[in-house]
Order: sequence, then structure tokens, then C-alpha cells
Amino acid sequence: MLGIGTGATVGLAGCSGNSDQGGTETATSSPTETPMPTETATETPEETPMGSAMVRVAHLSPNAPNVDVYVDGSAALEDVPFGAVSNYLTVPAGAHQVAITAAGDADTVVFDEELTVAAGTHYTAAAVGELGDDDDDRPFEVLVLEDDVILPEDGMAKLRLVHTSPDAPAVDVTVESSGDVLYDGVAFGESGYVTVPEGAYTVQVRGDTMANDGDVVASFDVDLMGGTVYTAFAGGYLDPDDDDEPAENAFDLFVAVDA
Repeated sequence: MLGIGTGATVGLAGCSGNSDQGGTETATSSPTETPMPTETATETPEETPMGSAMVRVAHLSPNAPNVDVYVDGSAALEDVPFGAVSNYLTVPAGAHQVAITAAGDADTVVFDEELTVAAGTHYTAAAVGELGDDDDDRPFEVLVLEDDVILPEDGMAKLRLVHTSPDAPAVDVTVESSGDVLYDGVAFGESGYVTVPEGAYTVQVRGDTMANDGDVVASFDVDLMGGTVYTAFAGGYLDPDDDDEPAENAFDLFVAVDA
């Protein structure tokens, strides 16, 4: 399991991403010069066996303990901490019973549902929301995303942002050096892809406004290689001072390489 925290400068509001079907703008600004390492190894699309899907798991529920993940009754991943993103696992196409339990405690089940995957497709199953009362605005759930692993052309990088911060409202995301808008008015559970020139960027998370000029609430440095697809999960608590929220799971960006 690999989770990469960038070290954020956090202010007052929240973070988000657009839907997987687009609706984002492509940044064309010159990169900044502050690098951020990214290093989640995955398999490439060409390595997907016929009749199989590729599935990875991300633990992004900030008040949930470490978890074990079972597929059809067998342990697939164990002791997964918050912020971790697994490598892709090869899974036969079709329906599978997926269960998530507290690590080392198979009787404490937080998720147990059937998920169906298609052959030749890459998926991310992200545990998001909060454990607790079902009346919570953002209760614990598994968000199943279909990953776009088609590589961009040389010199370009593809970046998806997924908003998983349970106490953050919708936001815009801009490039610090130019003000170019990467994501516009995106909310919890939403995601979207943009294609940008390779290089190092500082991206700013802003409160959502019509003019995309809201207060900056977090800044992250990302270093993007050409010909590569990334997913950045914005997760954790924007305001971790609440007594019911683990302070160690503050708002951060967890970057994984998809392809």
C-alpha cells in the first residue's frame, strides 16, 4: 500500500473534483519549480489479462481505523491505513462480494456489498465518508470510479482530482503561477480529468466562486511526468480541531500513478 502526502498549507474552506465525464479546463501555464514526489506503482493497460479487470483500493475515510479488504471471502488487502492507495489487483470480470472490516477484526464489518467489474477495465474503489450515525451528511461508502488509463501524448500529463474530504464544500482549483482554472465548482464525491504540460506545479484550492477567485484554503506542489496518468485524492479533515475528528488525518493530497 502506498500513500503519498504532499504537505498542504490549509486555510478555511474545502476541496473537490469534477465528474469523470469532463467539464474541466486544460491548463496551459508554465510549470512552477517546486517538485512533489509521486510514486504509486501500477500495471499498465497492456498487462490486463483477457477476461479480467484491474481494481485498486483507496482508504480515504478519515475517521475509520485501518481496514482489511475481502473479495469473495478471501483477504485481498490487510491493515490498510488512511491515505493508502493499493496497487492494481487482477480480478476476474463479473460480480464479486466485497467486504471491508476493521483490521484484524473480521466481525466489525463496515461495508459488505456486491460489486460488478467489466473485462479490460481499470477501477478505483475508494472508501470515503465517515463512520458513525447513518444520518451523517457524508456517511461511509465505497465510491467506485472507472479509471481512464489511456496515456497522454509525450510532454503531457493527465491528472484526475477526486474530492473525498467530508467536511469540505465545493471548490475551484487553480494554478498559482498563472491563475489558470483546473477544476471549477466541484463537490464531495466528484472527480474529473485535465491534461496539462509536464512539469512542476503549485495548485491552489479555493472556495468556489463564479469568478474562480475565492480565498485560497490549501496549496499543494505536484510534479507531473509526461506520458503519465495520475489521480490525486484530496482527503482528510479541513478543520481537524473538532473533538470527533482525528487531528492526525488533516486535509492533504494523496497522489497515485494510474498508468
